[in-house]
Amino acid sequence: MHPTPLPGPGHAPETFRDAWGIPHLRAGSAGELAFLQGYNAATDRSWQIELERWRSEGRTAEHLGAEGVVWDRFARQARLDHTARRCFATLDAATQGWCAAYVDGVNKALESGHRGAPEFRDTGTAPERWNPWTPLGVFLVHHILFSTFPNKLWREHVAAALGPEAVELFSIEAPVWAGSNAWAAAGNLTSSGFPLIAGDPHRLMELPGVYQQVRLACPEFDVVGLAFPGVPGLPHFGHTGTAAWAVTNAMADYQDLYVEQLRYHTGSLQALGPDGWEPVPAHHQEEVLVRGGAAVTAEVIETARGPVISGGPEGGALSLRTPSRSSGSLGFEALLPLLRSRTSADVETALGSWVEPVNCVLAADSGGDVRRIVAGKVPVRNPENRVRPVPAWSAEHQWTGEWADLPRSGVDGLAVNANDRAAGGGDLTGLEFAPPHRARRIRQLLEEAGPGLDADTMQRIHMDSLLGSWPAFRALLEGLDLPSGPAGDLRNRLLGWDGRMSGNSSAAAAFAAWRSALVLALTRSPALAPIAAPHGHPPLFAPWLNPAARVGFAVETIIAKGHRHGLDAGDAARQALEEVAAAHHAETWGSRHTLLPLHGLADYPSTGTAAPVLPVTPLSGDTNCVLSTESLPGVTDSSFRGPVARYVWDLSDRTRSRWIVPFGAPGDPKNRHFASQLPLWAAGDLIPVVTDWDQLTKENHDH
Repeated sequence: MHPTPLPGPGHAPETFRDAWGIPHLRAGSAGELAFLQGYNAATDRSWQIELERWRSEGRTAEHLGAEGVVWDRFARQARLDHTARRCFATLDAATQGWCAAYVDGVNKALESGHRGAPEFRDTGTAPERWNPWTPLGVFLVHHILFSTFPNKLWREHVAAALGPEAVELFSIEAPVWAGSNAWAAAGNLTSSGFPLIAGDPHRLMELPGVYQQVRLACPEFDVVGLAFPGVPGLPHFGHTGTAAWAVTNAMADYQDLYVEQLRYHTGSLQALGPDGWEPVPAHHQEEVLVRGGAAVTAEVIETARGPVISGGPEGGALSLRTPSRSSGSLGFEALLPLLRSRTSADVETALGSWVEPVNCVLAADSGGDVRRIVAGKVPVRNPENRVRPVPAWSAEHQWTGEWADLPRSGVDGLAVNANDRAAGGGDLTGLEFAPPHRARRIRQLLEEAGPGLDADTMQRIHMDSLLGSWPAFRALLEGLDLPSGPAGDLRNRLLGWDGRMSGNSSAAAAFAAWRSALVLALTRSPALAPIAAPHGHPPLFAPWLNPAARVGFAVETIIAKGHRHGLDAGDAARQALEEVAAAHHAETWGSRHTLLPLHGLADYPSTGTAAPVLPVTPLSGDTNCVLSTESLPGVTDSSFRGPVARYVWDLSDRTRSRWIVPFGAPGDPKNRHFASQLPLWAAGDLIPVVTDWDQLTKENHDH
């Protein structure tokens, strides 16, 4: 399996690079390897991991200016750093020591003078020593807003603005920001006779990328996969040589919002619970330092349900209850066992301790076993908790202390996970899931390819741009009676389109322009206009409460059910056709639909520091395509969410596996590999997974 021997215990850690600058790390023990992974993350992604550390501690404004206050206040109120400390303290000794070794590596890079990054120089900031629990805080930052609780704020707002019955317009299989795919084929359907797993996680297109390609090798294990910089191990995607796993968001509902009644009594704050007024477990003020300005305060309140993240004693208080906060565990106990997995059964066993986010997992091994698992903790409680904020004083809305028994099954043929209801566990786990378009299309493509599936087939599926929602729009257009003229000509042109969001298609661009105009026409219609009223929540939640964005995501449902609520979708469609036809657009979808990479500096303009600039990159695909390079109809055609990695895991031979990320391995814009994978990623190409140490270049360490 290894052309050159793995080091034995006590052997000096070594870093190698492949032709794309991807780090291959090996050491004499799992602890030494964790140290090396931390050291590597701190050198390759120094600015990125420090920004996430500041975010976890609620200290971005201290370093970068007043723009950080909104996030910092939320981080303090949600008690992210406190939760990280609590979860670290409850880890078993082995996992705790392993995480601490990772942090030792981060701190050694600092001591050795290897944590430089141009962003530190340009902003006049500097990295600091990490705490043992910092990786857990970094992981929390990535996932605290990853679940469904912001959708409950939106439903409450819709109910207040339009009436409870109108919630259905926005709640039927149309959640925001779901685009991940993963699929598996058992060996009886592949050319090699061994299983294949492929897919692409979808997140914000952060620059540098949210995932780092890496290889972790020691005598216990030798794994390639995708790591979160700042977090040890490979939580979501990995291939050990004999076992592989991949995740998608299960779209489970596992976080609740409670409407709190607060009062002061004899000088202390109390909350109304199911048994009457009770003292709050925590209530204090925290100072948020602001670079270049006066410090502000964050009032931290925690009730028996959880931290108050909106409102306060003066009214409008909402507390957030999460499995990680209530149980004191994030599930990091799963990370070392995952690396040690030799079979899909090992993967399933390891994930038995996972907490959140709740994931759909596909696992396969070289023995031919393929499994589908929903991993994490979903509390058993009143189904109404999934819909909107519920009263904190209601006994029937409290958590029972039990966790749902999540689905898991063997796979004999094909399995497809695409944030859809069937994959995620349905009513057992959640309320809303992604529309079934992507899951159906992937299965169709796999079945059409027939027996003899191989890595090439899997790679091609990644780039399929057929718009799953097109039939709903087509039916709307077919129902219009338009006279001849520019609007009628545009309608006829769209009806002749094949529904593919190809970057070089002018018809796709015309459709997108019409769809955006349709969304805006619906948003400003008298039936929906009231949702533009102020929502009363912190500006952090504005993306989830943007009326045009929410109408854009729910437009299929609105077309189907709007008539029940006084909406005339046909009239809006006619208005949109007339508007777009009069504008005389002559462009391709790729000229409108370009990559919008998000660098942390862009959020802090007061630093006066510009974010790195990448070449304009036209894209194919769109929301509801397998190639889910998501846009926000009615807001922007640019794509700031999309496939933050693609992979094909081959269980016949790991060297036949392939992967890609949107940008590159290092985080330094001056490094030649900073965005070296971008042209290949945009074209749908993948690069080979290299495992032969003799094909790698050894890097010198002086730590």
